[in-house]
Order: sequence, then structure tokens, then C-alpha cells
Amino acid sequence: EHTLLKQDAKLEDFIKLFNEAKAHKFLGVCINPAYVKLAKENLKDNDVKVITVIGFPLGANRSDVKAFEASKAVEDGADEIDMVINIGFLKDKKYDELLNEINEIKKACDGRLLKVIIETCLLSYDEKIKMCEIVSQSNADFIKTSTGFSTSGATFDDIKLMKEHINGKKIKAAGGIKSFSDGEKFISLGADRLGTSRLVKIMKEG
Repeated sequence: EHTLLKQDAKLEDFIKLFNEAKAHKFLGVCINPAYVKLAKENLKDNDVKVITVIGFPLGANRSDVKAFEASKAVEDGADEIDMVINIGFLKDKKYDELLNEINEIKKACDGRLLKVIIETCLLSYDEKIKMCEIVSQSNADFIKTSTGFSTSGATFDDIKLMKEHINGKKIKAAGGIKSFSDGEKFISLGADRLGTSRLVKIMKEG
């Protein structure tokens, strides 16, 4: 997934992103919700998916606000949704609230894929395992490592841990993927998807 989530991104940056995605036949572009309509219009004659983020990057919005945000993104044409969990809920062991929120947002996705960003860099080893359990129990489709906006992104150890503890869901590695060899390693450890803002550079290196 070819990603552009910077706060200061301009129209020309998005047009460049869309053109690169079409030229390289990337699976999709991952953008903020305000640009979903723009992406859908620019990619309407291509197979490139439009992916957007919900509750991004902190995850601390009200659950009903996140669900509303997801429903509006779907109305605008989003093909897939990546949501950020409320990390405070996890720290406070509000596991039912986390599961309910994921399922409410999945319902708002109206059949689209939902990926759950757990922000691994802020979690303990046991919390990562617990989130694998919660996502496994949920109606979501993917577990995802990171927003790329916190202290670090995806790590090889995190993907290995997710592969060992996730059940029936796919894995997306995102944040800090810097090279073709990094991408290959993440996939070999169990990642099904990669998200990076460096995708064109990585492709050229590969």
C-alpha cells in the first residue's frame, strides 16, 4: 500500500501518489479521509484500492465518532478502512470496550475490509498478545502494527509475535519499512500486507 498521511501534504503530492500507484500497479493508496473522494476520482479507471484511516493517529476519539467517520469514508468511496484502537482502553484492561468498538466500526464499513492498528511500540509484550486475542475474536480482517506517527513502526519481532498469536486474521506491517530486503523479511515472517510511504524508492532499489 502506497501511503501518504502527512499533515502538510498538498494536492500535487496526492496526484503524484495516485500516478505512482497506477504506474507501478500497487495494491492501493492509503490516505487521510478528507482525500478519499479525490483518490476515488483519480483512480476510477484502475484496480488501485482506496484505503483510509479512522481515529488516526491517536485512536482516542469516541467509538461512535470513529464509526461515523468510517461510514462517511465508505460513502466517499473508501475500499478499505484502517482504524486505530483506543490504547488507553487496553492499558486499563477495558477489553470488552475494545472488542465492541472494533465490531461497531466493522459494521460501519459495510462489507469493506477493516484493519486494526494496535500501535505496537506503545504496548508491552503481554498487551500485544492480548490485542492479537481481541482482534482474533472480532469481525475485523487484519491486525496492523503501527500508525508510523509514534515512537517507532513495524519490527520483525512484532510480526513474528503476531503470526504466533493471531487466529484467522491477516497481518499488515506498517511504519519504518525502509528497504526491499525489509519488505521481504516482513513477508517471510508472516505479514500479508506492507504499508509504506517509501514504496517507489523501495521498488527502485529492488
